[in-house]
Formats: sequence, structure tokens, C-alpha cells
Amino acid sequence: MSEEQKNRTTVDIYGQQYTIVGTETTSHIRFVASMVDDKMREISSVNPSLDTSKIAVLTAVNAVNDYVKLKEYVEQLELEIKRTKD
Repeated sequence: MSEEQKNRTTVDIYGQQYTIVGTETTSHIRFVASMVDDKMREISSVNPSLDTSKIAVLTAVNAVNDYVKLKEYVEQLELEIKRTKD
């Protein structure tokens, strides 16, 4: 069994540097980190009194909410495709 090559990428998220290790491309890792950074800054601009931990948790909640909605949408589309085929 061959193991996928892992990339090590340093990114900046909300003023902190993180080293991300994963099998995705460096550009993908940077893109995802940029989206997290943007969302944290957006939440911070609306709620300037929140500390970094709370901003991070709200960012995670937003991301998981988006994921759940997309997953439900994909499942709905798959059911529609199946019905169309039958």
C-alpha cells in the first residue's frame, strides 16, 4: 500500500502562523486557510469585543453549518437523480 505524499505548508490565520500537514496541494491548503482567516476577520468586525477563542468557535460553527447544508443539498439531488432514473 502506497502512502500519499504529504505537503507541509505554513499559513497565517488571524495573525497566527500554523503549519498544516496534509495530502492536499499547497495552493489548496493556502486557499482554505485564507477562507478561515477571512471568516474570522468578518466575525471579529461585527463582534469586536470577542476574544480569539470565541471567534474561532463561531468560525467553526459557521463552517460546519455550511457543510451540513451542502451535504443535505447533495443528498436531495442524489434522491432526485435516483427518482429520475427509476
